[in-house]
Amino acid sequence: MRTFVHGAAVWGVACPQRPSRVAGVTMAGFRVRDLDTLRMVPHPAVTVLLEFGNGPLVVDAATGWQQRGSIVAGPGLGSGGAVRARGENVECVQVRLSPAIARAVLGVSSADLDGAVVALDDLWGREASRIREQLGDVSSWQDRFALTDALLARRHEAGPPVDPEVAWAWQRIVASRGLVRVDGLAAELGWSRKRLWSRFRSQIGMPPKRAVKLVRFDHAAHRLGAGQDAARVAADGGYADQSHLHRDVVAFTGATPATVAGEPFLAVDDIAWTSHETLITIGRMN
Repeated sequence: MRTFVHGAAVWGVACPQRPSRVAGVTMAGFRVRDLDTLRMVPHPAVTVLLEFGNGPLVVDAATGWQQRGSIVAGPGLGSGGAVRARGENVECVQVRLSPAIARAVLGVSSADLDGAVVALDDLWGREASRIREQLGDVSSWQDRFALTDALLARRHEAGPPVDPEVAWAWQRIVASRGLVRVDGLAAELGWSRKRLWSRFRSQIGMPPKRAVKLVRFDHAAHRLGAGQDAARVAADGGYADQSHLHRDVVAFTGATPATVAGEPFLAVDDIAWTSHETLITIGRMN
C-alpha cells in the first residue's frame, strides 16, 4: 500500500497486481483515517464502493439525500459540485465499471442510476453483505481484489450485454477523448440519430452528446490536475476557447478550473489508476 499525500489529505492506496479478468473493470483500495469532505468530480464510469471499514463512508448532496456504506453511482456523479464524501476510518475497494458492462455486472442499466447514488444492498441484497464480510475477513489487499474480481466476473458472465453497436459507439467516444460527432457515429453505424440516442441512452445511461461532453471534460480535468495550462488544455481538448472550457468545468463541478486542478479526487488517480483512459472503455485491458 502506498501513501498519497495532497495538502492535508493522507490516504493509503493499494492497486491490484493483475488486471481484472473482465475488460472494462478497474479497482483500487483505499484506507483513510479522516476523509474530510471530498468533492466528487464527475467521471465517465459507474462507480462501485465496497466499504468494509470500522467507520462508514458517507456520501451526501446539497439537495439533502445521503447514503452510507457500500454504494453504486452512475456516470457523471457529482455534476454541479453538489456531492461530497466524508468519513472516519474508511476502508473500501473502489471499482470503476465501463458503462458498457455495468448492466451485466450490476443487474440494472446505467440509465436506472441516472447519475444518482444507490445503496448496494438495494441492488444486490444479501450478496452485498456477504462481500462486505469477506473483504473484512481477509488481511491482504490482493486477496480483497481477487474476491471482488471473482464476484464481478461471475455477475458479468450471467448478465445481459449491451448491443454491440452501442458498445462500439461508447468505445469510439472514449478513444477520441470526446472529440467525435454524434452524427458521424450514427452514420458509421447506419443508424438514424434518433435510434442511436434511444439505444445509447437506455443502455449507457446518458445521451451520446452528454457522453461526449463528459469524456472530454474528464480528459481536460486530469490535464488541469497535472498542472497544464488551461489555454493549452482548451485548445487541445476540442473547446472553442478557454471560456468554453471554463463554462464546462463550472457546469460539471461547480468550481473554476484553478480550483478543480487542486482536487485530491483527480490527483490520486496517478497512484490508484495506472491508465486513466482504460478505466472506462472495454476490450483494451489484456
